[in-house]
Amino acid sequence: MNQASVITRFAPSPTGYLHLGHAFSALFAQHQARAASGRFLLRLEDIDTVRCRPEFAAAILDDLAWLGLHWDGPVRTQSEHLDDYRSALDRLQGRGLLYPCFCTRKEIAAEIARSGHAPHGPDGVLYPGTCRFLDPGERQHRLDSGQPYALRLDMREAVAQAGPLMWRDLDAGVQIARPEIFGDVVLARKDTPTSYHLAVVWDDALQGITLVTRGNDLFEASHVHRLLQALLALPVPDYRHHALLTDAEGRRYAKRDKALTIASLRQSGHTPGQVQALAGFIPLAM
Repeated sequence: MNQASVITRFAPSPTGYLHLGHAFSALFAQHQARAASGRFLLRLEDIDTVRCRPEFAAAILDDLAWLGLHWDGPVRTQSEHLDDYRSALDRLQGRGLLYPCFCTRKEIAAEIARSGHAPHGPDGVLYPGTCRFLDPGERQHRLDSGQPYALRLDMREAVAQAGPLMWRDLDAGVQIARPEIFGDVVLARKDTPTSYHLAVVWDDALQGITLVTRGNDLFEASHVHRLLQALLALPVPDYRHHALLTDAEGRRYAKRDKALTIASLRQSGHTPGQVQALAGFIPLAM
């Protein structure tokens, strides 16, 4: 990787206040860029209209600035660019890779129970593909009647069209892409024109991200992201996944841990340097 061209990003969702784990992730991403004289960008991933709130978005910007982070350029807010994701979906639809899924969670669970087996992937039980086999007439009838649906990626067809793929993690090395471990992932819903997988891949390409830094909990998601990059003819960044911060009991920090939010630590009198130390941030070599 050409270090002079390194562009990283921190992309939190404004569904709560930032905690120490977020602090580490943001500092890690900024360090990776600055160590290579590159650029560090900030993005708000607010496509979850139910859980995302303006006050959390404002708090994120305030907390990061207080911590001493300086991002380059304007903040990209996903909810302001929904047409971008519709365009990406149209491209996938044009390749015959999407199908509407009308199944509820209860119906999916019942179908899995009837089948007698439940293959699992990184996100849990895999969707059994029920709606992939719907009669075209029945599918159109359900669409015309306004029945709620999700748009799923036909994983078997997508993998067949993309062919063998690889991606590179700077610590774990070259990885063979295995997106099929996720099954037919949801890429959008009737009232939400994108999912995390689609939006993050599209935005990383649009913003010119060359190095995606994020926690180990998203390592497996890179398999799906590499597939979408291939299907949408997008550039492929390098990746670097860092360990997740945990509490004394070994539990991951979460937004429900009120005492560990940056806001609460600020209110209790901690300095930015002390919060960075609590987050365990130690600059790593490139």
